[in-house]
Amino acid sequence: MILAGDIGGTNTRLAVFSNGAGPKHPLVRETFPSSDYAGLEGIVKQFLSGRDLTITSACFGAAGPVKDGRATITNLPWIIEEKILSLELGLEKVRLLNDLEAIASSIPHLGADDIETINHGEPVHNGTMALIAPGTGLGEAFLTWDGNRYVAHSSEGGHANFAPANQLEADLLQYLGRHYRHVSCERICSGIGIPNIYNFLRETGRFHVPAWLAEEIAGAEDPSPVIFRYALAPEKKSAICVAVLEIFISALGTEAGNLALKVLADGGVYLGGGIPPKIRESLRQGGFMQAFGNKGRLSISLLPMPVHIITQPDAALLGAACRELSLYPS
Repeated sequence: MILAGDIGGTNTRLAVFSNGAGPKHPLVRETFPSSDYAGLEGIVKQFLSGRDLTITSACFGAAGPVKDGRATITNLPWIIEEKILSLELGLEKVRLLNDLEAIASSIPHLGADDIETINHGEPVHNGTMALIAPGTGLGEAFLTWDGNRYVAHSSEGGHANFAPANQLEADLLQYLGRHYRHVSCERICSGIGIPNIYNFLRETGRFHVPAWLAEEIAGAEDPSPVIFRYALAPEKKSAICVAVLEIFISALGTEAGNLALKVLADGGVYLGGGIPPKIRESLRQGGFMQAFGNKGRLSISLLPMPVHIITQPDAALLGAACRELSLYPS
């Protein structure tokens, strides 16, 4: 049996898998709030406590850069090291992956019930595939065919400079430039970016904010779910929340198109992370694909690219399990 984990800025998900049951059927699974713990060791020990499980090795997808067996978690004050974890947990081997590399590793194993297609396109057999994943932060990765199977590659593309595609986004960039030394795509296209868009629209006087909404957002630990709720709720929509969602989707579409061009993702583009499944209907309404394909002379290269939403909530766990169960190249 092996232990797999998805370590995010908001939640840490752990599960135990076996070769017999396979990567889609965890024997045990549990979710923990990441910020309640000082590090991963404490979560794993609590997870395994009282369970009669013989774990030989572990693989964790971590939300941050991984180098030489050491991961720095982007939105948590955690540093994780393979050797220390192995000693602390008494395991023969511990492997750390960037969380987007873990999600990307799941893509070749996803079935029709794990995705929702928003652009069917014309996929190239064994073509390169791209992954963009807005959650707490914004992650990006891609997969290439090595002649035998797909190999996942991590990146930190979500931290590249945000590039506005219209005047409103240019104004947003200028506004955020007064608050941050570096305005990355993640400052807009992620859970931590949603309040930035809201504050921009509010503080620049583009929308009136009703008192009830201002009060609810002020009292929320995380305002993003509140903003999404009143952007999507048919019975009580808020104009400013609708505008936030429209800007978010357009900016995400633009960045997804940028990534698709950079890696020439003729095998398909996948939207991962926690946000896309929650706004899937909005993503299908046209604004995303319009921004995705708005690449001037190269627009014709993007139109045949399939675009899918990953609806499998445990994609990172699945990918980490595949890597450790030898269903994926080392």
